[in-house]
Amino acid sequence: MRSTRPSGRLEHPSGADEDAGRARLGSQTLLRGLDVIDVVAEGPIKLGELAERLGLTRSTTHRLASALTARRYLSFVPHSGYSLGPKLLELGFRVRDELDLPRVAAPHLERLALLTEDTVHLGILDQGHVLYLDKVPGKRRINISSRIGELQPVTSTGLGKALILDLDEDAWIELFRTERTERRGEMSLQDWLERMRRYVRAGFAFDLEENEDQIRCIAAPIRDVAGRTIAAISV
Repeated sequence: MRSTRPSGRLEHPSGADEDAGRARLGSQTLLRGLDVIDVVAEGPIKLGELAERLGLTRSTTHRLASALTARRYLSFVPHSGYSLGPKLLELGFRVRDELDLPRVAAPHLERLALLTEDTVHLGILDQGHVLYLDKVPGKRRINISSRIGELQPVTSTGLGKALILDLDEDAWIELFRTERTERRGEMSLQDWLERMRRYVRAGFAFDLEENEDQIRCIAAPIRDVAGRTIAAISV
């Protein structure tokens, strides 16, 4: 009859088990460190409150925060606690440089201007106006007065209308009424809304000499990976 008594020998984890355990521990530590940054991003915070917010012990929280401070992701000031550190600012500028919209868009604007021989613009919404980020002149002898860095109305420019295609009609109406003194012509609100509805169905918009005499353009939104409009381009 076989004995059911334990042999007294300890089962040691295999190398694979040890590697998996270390990986889980490392992932947990990384996630906790990111949680620390997320909480501190809301404003300066002292150790005790930080530990309470994270649901961790003071010693664990202090260890995580000290490591992040040593790497400059956090800063520590006595009496006020932890705040975001200069390393995050440096990374933010790097991201801005790497994802800078005008820089990324420039070769595409230049190619489009070359193919169409028309002036191409890139713009974004900025506090209820269109901000022109870039302009590539075309070869045609047409003088377009736009300048990089200037603000233009939303409701009378192709760029502006392309930028607001995803907004609801209440937002359109508010913009239309706000810009009444900046807009050329006597187009009624209802006529303008009907045009906007057609533009939404088409996915692009027109400027039919609404912003500048003898200047017409077609514009389309530029979307991010989530489908949100982040800019617009016009020809």
